Amino acid sequence: STCRREVRRKSWTCASPKHATMSRAFGRCAVVRAARFGVSPMRSAVEVIRHAPLPVERKCEAAATRNMGSGVTEVFSGKGFGELLAMRNSKAKDGRKRLVKGTVSPPLSVPGHIERPPYVLKGDGKTPWTDAYQVQDEEGIARMREAGKLAAEVRDYAGSLVKPGVTTDYIDKQVHQMIIDHNAYPSPLGYGGFPKSVCTSVNECICHGIPDSRKLEDGDIVNIDVTVFLNGFHGDTSKTFLCGNVSEDAKKLVEVTKDSLDAAIAICGPGVQLKRIGEEIQKVADAYGYGVVRSFVGHGVGRLFHSGPTVLHYRNNERGKLEVGQTFTIEPMLTAGGIREKYWDDNWTAVTADGSLSAQFEHTLLITDSGVDILTVQAMKV
Repeated sequence: STCRREVRRKSWTCASPKHATMSRAFGRCAVVRAARFGVSPMRSAVEVIRHAPLPVERKCEAAATRNMGSGVTEVFSGKGFGELLAMRNSKAKDGRKRLVKGTVSPPLSVPGHIERPPYVLKGDGKTPWTDAYQVQDEEGIARMREAGKLAAEVRDYAGSLVKPGVTTDYIDKQVHQMIIDHNAYPSPLGYGGFPKSVCTSVNECICHGIPDSRKLEDGDIVNIDVTVFLNGFHGDTSKTFLCGNVSEDAKKLVEVTKDSLDAAIAICGPGVQLKRIGEEIQKVADAYGYGVVRSFVGHGVGRLFHSGPTVLHYRNNERGKLEVGQTFTIEPMLTAGGIREKYWDDNWTAVTADGSLSAQFEHTLLITDSGVDILTVQAMKV
């Protein structure tokens, strides 16, 4: 549309003998299109010519094609192309500024008397994956309730800190202090080399955002993902919070993401097929035209931070049924655009490839004889 407006504004027509002038215009438009959509300028130029809203004759198209390089060169010769690329890289699909990485401060220390999870004690941050469900006995259930309760309290405290001008690094410090004050360990710290005590995922960040020096801005949305290791068990939860005056579109995405989690939890119980969780989430997302991220999943949780089952959040044919005593998470991530992700160079921060907003909610759940208990429930109002 930018190219078409430019062509109309300049009133270049195929009836004009000034093919060179016209083709240079096409070339300039092609660079705009290339920068915006991520294709090569030459390919873009051909598409511009073919789809120009003018009666372009084949002979005129050929002449324009031969000369369109002039227009591309005009932009390359100055700062135009760089500026266009900067514009593309700094703007998200909806016109927002893309998230920019801040400075990451050193990891915080944990007092020696606090129990560490095995992956920290080993020092390599790794934990072996098992497909086995984590099914708890009475003692395990009691400890999971304690861990879930603390995780929920920390999550909501962290959410109360979300304000314009506050850094996610500050939130990390406060979360860290609250967790160790309760003689618990912040599970993310040292897991697979993760350098912080909480995950903070802002705007187009899907998950695993590393807290840093970037200040939250008015209109941001931020997911805070808290996991605590208390008395040998992990409690895992997240919520997307609103920062200041948030757009109606962003509010709706956050609201629907929470609704999708609620819908999935509502069908859980003994004997329920795992695939129904994804069906319910997809159904809610589809009703509003949102994408469901496929690369990240829910999981078993308990003595281990992550284990089977793999809980897919989209329609699937996974086998498996929920069992009494089983503890696991559901954590759908919805986007306002595409569902593909890309990683920052920290190898943790996953953002939407198209820059569209993403929201997430997560609970730790326990399957009971009569249905399901939410172990990380607190005030979950959006």
